[in-house]
Amino acid sequence: MLKVRLALGACARSWKSVRMASCGMARRNPLENKVALVTASTDGIGFAIARRLAQDGAHVVVSSRKQQNVDQAVAALQGEGLSVTGTVCHVGKAEDRERLVATAVKLHGGVDILISNAAVNPFFGNLMDVSEEVWDKLWEDQERQESIKAAMKIKRIGKPEDCAGIVSFLCSEDASYITGETVVVAGGTPSHL
Repeated sequence: MLKVRLALGACARSWKSVRMASCGMARRNPLENKVALVTASTDGIGFAIARRLAQDGAHVVVSSRKQQNVDQAVAALQGEGLSVTGTVCHVGKAEDRERLVATAVKLHGGVDILISNAAVNPFFGNLMDVSEEVWDKLWEDQERQESIKAAMKIKRIGKPEDCAGIVSFLCSEDASYITGETVVVAGGTPSHL
């Protein structure tokens, strides 16, 4: 009976370590001491990604076209005890891009991760069907939002945090054997160009 109890105890400990590893409990800070640049990262998806990368141990440099947005994002994330700095960067300007990289190099000695988040696409569907007003940013249209939710498997519009976890995973060593893949974060909606 003692042998059975010992064997069961060993199995239980093994299973616990497998569960902990699969849920990330065994690996804290998978991005520890990595340096990440995240463009357009003072709001929305970019902000959620910057927060998650910093929570996972990275030193993050956030950016935005406006200094007040950078200041607010840095203050919020540093207020959470995260390693975050920031600078103004309009990605359409070479001098701003150079300053963004120079900031990371000066403060942290280099760049390990680049998240090119600066973009706007409020349209859902075939890009060939985009109207001019859609390019002017709609999500405010409640009727359109409801029709989009109805077409989705999850039946809700995604939140910025829904993207942050997969980005952090892809930046970590856990994704070291993934290459040349497209990962779709779309609530089960079929994705194609």
